[in-house]
Amino acid sequence: MFNKILIANRGEIAIRIIRACKEMGIRTLAVYSEADRESLHTRFADGAICIGPAKSKDSYLNITSLISSMEVADAEAVHPGYGFLAENAGFAEACEKCGIKFIGPTSALMRLMGNKVQAKKTAEELNVPVLPWSNRGISDEKEALEVSKKIGFPVLIKAASGGGGRGMKLVHTQASLASAFNMAKMEAVSAFGDGEVFIEKFCELPRHIEIQIVADEHGNVVHLGERECSIQRRHQKILEESPSPQVDARLRHKMGDAAVKLAKGIGYTNVGTVEFLLDKNKNFYFMEMNTRIQVEHPITELVTGVDLLKEQINIAMGKKLTLKQKNIAMTGHSIECRINAEDPKTFVPSPGKITELIIPGGPGVRVDSALYCGYTVPPYYDNLLAKLIVHAENRSEAIARMTRALEEFHIGGIKTNIPLHLKIMKDHDFIAGMTDIDFLSRFT
Repeated sequence: MFNKILIANRGEIAIRIIRACKEMGIRTLAVYSEADRESLHTRFADGAICIGPAKSKDSYLNITSLISSMEVADAEAVHPGYGFLAENAGFAEACEKCGIKFIGPTSALMRLMGNKVQAKKTAEELNVPVLPWSNRGISDEKEALEVSKKIGFPVLIKAASGGGGRGMKLVHTQASLASAFNMAKMEAVSAFGDGEVFIEKFCELPRHIEIQIVADEHGNVVHLGERECSIQRRHQKILEESPSPQVDARLRHKMGDAAVKLAKGIGYTNVGTVEFLLDKNKNFYFMEMNTRIQVEHPITELVTGVDLLKEQINIAMGKKLTLKQKNIAMTGHSIECRINAEDPKTFVPSPGKITELIIPGGPGVRVDSALYCGYTVPPYYDNLLAKLIVHAENRSEAIARMTRALEEFHIGGIKTNIPLHLKIMKDHDFIAGMTDIDFLSRFT
């Protein structure tokens, strides 16, 4: 049993972890930058330590400060949340060397799945479907051309250490390949410090479907169904739902089995998400694995009744899963809208002081947030303000409930994307479940 867990994060996910720990009787230690001195997570935790200036590199990404804080406060474990150092193998390895339990997979597994070339090779070896690809990192233009001709245009050039669309280029013709290849490599170096790229076949208008898995340290792995994550802007999700309107029981079983096979094949532990592309013929292809809790985990919690944060902590304490695949059922429908501090038309960030706050409620409504009236949203971090989540008996009722909740939600003093979410709720294609990863670009 852990006595104290340090939470190496901020905002709503820090509060979500604190709440899980409180219910488990575990003390918590918050960390904060100078810009977050008045943040809610510092008040909810049992203790709080300032770890540096406002900039992330000097605070939330400062491994030395975090390790020192854990040692000073006698914290036995650290929960990284998502973002920041959640998928940083160096941080996980530093914790391992200091005898601190990292609540997540091992550093070796994070390195394996953090490199998309190695991850795709691993998936392929385990007979998990992948799109035709280069089977290796590509080093020069000549090799890129040879591989692209073999795969067939159009192709995608992707950064091996990439994410969020950075270091990714779509190439339709041979003539544009060289410039796209060099730009992808430069972006990859700039964003990730790693210029390795690979090439794969472009999948036209796919859906983004992810499978939540939970794995203990005794070889037991289960999946908790899928999440539909196709509504994205520049490869950043803004709305998710579960179950997917295009995934039936048979396809769910096949995708779930593939995700479990991958997790078992690499000896994965803790929670994770296996992400797939689903084409128009309902063929699915492995894309990547996220070795952390996801922003959108609440929709899975609501349709399955499983508390994923508590599962993470129990697994890290060495406990066996009590979940059995045959007993896991998805009930009803859940939708999550990410409420961001940004102009709903231009997407320009909108930091500032919150002058008025009305939080929606009622049956089937959940709000994960660190907001309070008078709080100043800082300009230094991701602009996620809150996650508005609803659960209802079916999808149409969930859409109606989300619409009602969005209309109740009011955040004064700054701009938010609530109006955009309301437009999506009333869109005919969305209501019909006809979305893909280009939906938002066409919609806006």
